[in-house]
Amino acid sequence: MPDDLYDRDILAWSERQSALLRRVARGERLNDVDWDHVVEEIEDVGLSELNAVRSCLRQMIVHLLKLHGWSGHSACQHWRSEFVAFQSELSDRFSPSMRQRIDLAGIYQRCLRQVCLLTYDDQKPQPWSQECPFTLDDLLTGQPADPEAMLV
Repeated sequence: MPDDLYDRDILAWSERQSALLRRVARGERLNDVDWDHVVEEIEDVGLSELNAVRSCLRQMIVHLLKLHGWSGHSACQHWRSEFVAFQSELSDRFSPSMRQRIDLAGIYQRCLRQVCLLTYDDQKPQPWSQECPFTLDDLLTGQPADPEAMLV
């Protein structure tokens, strides 16, 4: 008996489907589970987490590039702080199965394109490596006190 609750109120729909699935898990036979949307939402949860991890990586790399490109700028402390925050978020959300789905070299290239035209106080940046100089493990476990060292 599908209705439009999924489209009208995703939170109410998810709570209802969770309750129904718990009943099914206890052995009840039900016909009310919205299986198509349940399957879709379960897939979306994983993709959403993967996209959040990719976003954290992009933000971390952009801040590393800024730290390297404008190493003496007054905003460096802010960029370090942001890097640490994104690194914390990354470590909270990352799961091992994501490793093979992350194209770090591609993310790095996107980040280079994002920052290549920036200037701070009319200063152009120091040149960056055109190849990604760190690994995913570097970003997951790097020393947050000295993120610039990751670009050396």
